[in-house]
Amino acid sequence: MLRQDSIFSPLSETAYTDTAVSQPTKPQTPYQVLRLLPKDATPAQQDSAIQAWFEPSEIHYSQQPDTLHLPGHGVPRDPKVVDIPQYYRENYFSNDSLYHPELNGGRYGVAGDPVPYTISNDNVITGLLVFCFLLIAFVFSKLSWFIVHQIKDFFYVQKGEHTMTETGNEVKLQMHLVVLTCIVFALLYYFYTTNYVASTFNLSSEYQLLGIFGGVFAGYFLLRFLLYTVVNNVFFDGRKNKKFLTSLLFITSLEGILLFPSVLLLAYFHIPPQSVVYYCATVVVLAKILTFYKAHVTFFRQNAGFLQIILYFCALEIIPLFALWGGLAVIVNFLKVNF
Repeated sequence: MLRQDSIFSPLSETAYTDTAVSQPTKPQTPYQVLRLLPKDATPAQQDSAIQAWFEPSEIHYSQQPDTLHLPGHGVPRDPKVVDIPQYYRENYFSNDSLYHPELNGGRYGVAGDPVPYTISNDNVITGLLVFCFLLIAFVFSKLSWFIVHQIKDFFYVQKGEHTMTETGNEVKLQMHLVVLTCIVFALLYYFYTTNYVASTFNLSSEYQLLGIFGGVFAGYFLLRFLLYTVVNNVFFDGRKNKKFLTSLLFITSLEGILLFPSVLLLAYFHIPPQSVVYYCATVVVLAKILTFYKAHVTFFRQNAGFLQIILYFCALEIIPLFALWGGLAVIVNFLKVNF
């Protein structure tokens, strides 16, 4: 095997004169250098041999203009010049979006029909319903015994001065149910408005309309409790007033619980809206009858004043209820888009 320095060095050219007489003394091309190497020479050895025989030098391009061109045509443009004419840079497809991925080319084909709006696909409505369900489950887990006793005590006419007292925690949990009642009434009136009155409003979002309805119902129940408190404190003693307000709070809480299934049936089981209207009207009328009964038993049972309780009930229940309905109609008529 030959030594590497004897192969790669230019001084060893005499070592090959005996074996390769027909070859030139100094290789003129890399091919001739590779012919001098053994067949098992590695690429690194081949590269070293070529670098040993040939020294790289700087390439000097000709600065003379190219005069070789077709007869009748001028001197062609220098390829180093990047400022090419406009007709070279643009073509028929230059403005096509397929050739420009940075541009929005739109969609091709026929647009499909949009998915119709349904209550079951509304994330906000679904979130409110889940919140109401969890609130009902939490309150029932804490107040199941209290609710049973309230139902038994509601129709029982007590003879003595003893009355069932409520703790602060029980009152707070019932206030949570009153908030539930406001949300349920707001959802029901929102469904009624979007189905029977209008579907487009002068609001950035229809959920703002739902929030307005919730605020109106919260103000109605708050004003209702304040009216009962002021009137009863003027005409009746404090013990009877407290007992009646306890029953009124309980009726309002049950009203929201009884109306909650109608919202679920309307949202997820596609029950006819007319059936929901009849059911809600039945629950509201039943609540008014229970309120009338409790007011009669608490304040007017000893007096037997039928005319007084009619005036009392109409002034504190019927008139505020019609005022609430008329106020909601005015709000909807003001906010809806009139074409």
